[in-house]
Amino acid sequence: CARVLCARYAQAAVCQQLLGSLGFVSIYYSSVGYTYSYLHSSASSERRHPTTKLFIDGKFVESKTSEWVDIHNPATNEVIGRVPKATQAEMLAAVDSCSRAYHSWSETSILTRQQIFLRYQQLIKENIKELAKLITLEQGKTLADGEGDVFRGLQVVEHACGITSLMLGETLPSITKDMDTHTYRLPLGVCAGITPFNFPAMIPLWMFPMGMVCGNTYLLKPSERVPGCAMLLAKMLQDAGAPDGTLNIIHGQHEAVNFICDHPAIKAISFVGSNQAGEYIYERGSKNGKRVQSNMGAKNHGVVMPDANKENTLNQLVGAAFGAAGQRCMALSTAILVGEARSWLPELLERAKALRVNAGDQPGADVGPLITPQAKARVESLIQSGVDEGATLLLDGRNVQVKGYENGNFVGPTILSKVTPQMKCYTEEIFGPVLLVLEADSLDEAVGIVNKNPYGNGTAIFTTNGATARKYTHEVEVGQVGVNVPIPVPLPMFSFTGSRGSFRGDTNFYGKQGIYFYTQIKTVTSQWKAEDATLKSPAVTMPTMGR
Repeated sequence: CARVLCARYAQAAVCQQLLGSLGFVSIYYSSVGYTYSYLHSSASSERRHPTTKLFIDGKFVESKTSEWVDIHNPATNEVIGRVPKATQAEMLAAVDSCSRAYHSWSETSILTRQQIFLRYQQLIKENIKELAKLITLEQGKTLADGEGDVFRGLQVVEHACGITSLMLGETLPSITKDMDTHTYRLPLGVCAGITPFNFPAMIPLWMFPMGMVCGNTYLLKPSERVPGCAMLLAKMLQDAGAPDGTLNIIHGQHEAVNFICDHPAIKAISFVGSNQAGEYIYERGSKNGKRVQSNMGAKNHGVVMPDANKENTLNQLVGAAFGAAGQRCMALSTAILVGEARSWLPELLERAKALRVNAGDQPGADVGPLITPQAKARVESLIQSGVDEGATLLLDGRNVQVKGYENGNFVGPTILSKVTPQMKCYTEEIFGPVLLVLEADSLDEAVGIVNKNPYGNGTAIFTTNGATARKYTHEVEVGQVGVNVPIPVPLPMFSFTGSRGSFRGDTNFYGKQGIYFYTQIKTVTSQWKAEDATLKSPAVTMPTMGR
């Protein structure tokens, strides 16, 4: 197989260079750019699949590794490419490139950095559909959801273009006679990002644009399951004018993570992923003196009051629970029906049944596949554990059949009711299209359930009563709260503020918090005594500087 990628912004020669640099075997160019194509290759079985390259010092380079990871299409489980486990020498070359580029990049005018990212956001905007196709191919989500993935990342890039205001320091004149104090925000040095499989565009775009526009250089390790989008984003950034070495990309698994946590040149690490990996990276990176921000798992609750707008609430619940096949850290995976709202279950069930499960590139698809067969098996196991522990299986998506994609990792929408907080399906993050339904007699009981859960990423309340909404938002111990908004991910003028067991670190992602994470403060106190002024009278003659 060989795949060909679409990039509307490039000319034919540039397009061919791009595909060659990304490791694709066959190239087809048309007036609109590249389109996806799958061809049989006569290459040896060892190299019959295209390989993903490393991006080091401004060049897409073939890895010399002997260890490779297969990339699968989740809808078919066919191998569509291979990604290398970068060697130690290659990882050192990448971080050394970042280090060399840092001095000139950090001294580059902030206006020049701003201009690069203004051009970058335009390239992303022009290629949303092409990026979405690549996301659907490697990750499985629907094309519409893939476009949303790119768009939410694009919004962070657009926000980064306001860096001239975001990085302003502070000044206080005359703190005593003839003495002033002012602060600068300065970059840290080399920063690194480790990203998950579920948002191949959005999460990388949370990281390196914010870090780089502040004057840092960046080492990115995308998920080995979905590397293609990050590689295309890197090429677009290069085309926008980013100097060689300011962004480097390595691939790998545990060894690459340990390298990032341990290398002394790396000053800060951004991570999004599971709790197990996030806790490990936070602990290891912090012990090595690095700043670490670690967004991790979640169990997000939607509290449904009986006075809520029923039609809107049911649609919101279904979309937030089953969209992206539940593979979102902000998926609304748990509903708490308060009082008479429990009678809405039959209508909730009918809406969930109406969702269409299919490959993400098929027209009308609502729910795509899970990322791997292992993920599918884990989700199905947690569903069964709920049944075994006494939950009622209202809708079972484990045996869903998708015509033409029988080998895909599909699980259909699933609803478990009569769930209790002690059940394994509740205590663990399922990360699949499964909605758990709990019941409460009052708002206070619902708040108690949410606050006893260790996670703190997001929650939502559905109500038409302002006093109820205010009580909930003030008493619930969760970092991001929606009122009639099921997935309250803030826009980038704010920050992503997951809390408690969902986050490790002191400073959150993007927004003001993101600027704080990627910069350090320098405070200058200066005294210029008035009596030391040398000019005693006006100078009326022609200035003769340099004479």
